[in-house]
Amino acid sequence: MRAQMARVDAVFVQAVIAAALSFAHLHDLASAAGQDGWKAWAYPVSVDLLLVAAWRRLRSGSSKAAGWCWFLVALAASLGANVATAGLLHLDDVPAWLRILVAGWPAVAFLGGTLLAHTSLEPEPEPDPVAVPTEPETAVPPADPAPPPQPPAPHVPAALVNHARKVADEHLTRTGSPIDTSTLRARLGVSAPLADAIASQL
Repeated sequence: MRAQMARVDAVFVQAVIAAALSFAHLHDLASAAGQDGWKAWAYPVSVDLLLVAAWRRLRSGSSKAAGWCWFLVALAASLGANVATAGLLHLDDVPAWLRILVAGWPAVAFLGGTLLAHTSLEPEPEPDPVAVPTEPETAVPPADPAPPPQPPAPHVPAALVNHARKVADEHLTRTGSPIDTSTLRARLGVSAPLADAIASQL
């Protein structure tokens, strides 16, 4: 427990030192860029607040792209001030482009803070696949059974038709009544379909 508290204290002290140094560098750079008085002290506060808001968005688990974007913007501003005040720039003669960046920072920080603060921090729930309404399936009525195809009529040779006609005439002369299909089939010795086909041609 004591070792854990020692580690926490060390991390806390390190964070305070780093924040104080970064705060001072941002103040010095803003002051050198023409932002004097209270305005120079407001710049490091603005950068640190944007860092905190972006980090909170990253920890929330939603809209991480926006969180990373504004976290990198604030980190670049803080890191840039630290590097710029390390002797790379002459603070008594700050270039015009840096003055423009410093002067435009409040608008950038306001935009980032507003976007991070006015969007939902809760991750959007995924839709429950069970609760998603589905269109009812349309019942397809069973198709009517198609009638069985009729077999084609057998071919009747002309000679067989002539012979059948003689048999039919002989039957009519002998009995006085037309010959029926069953009698014709028995007299000719053919199948029932062929007898029907012959009878239709008599």
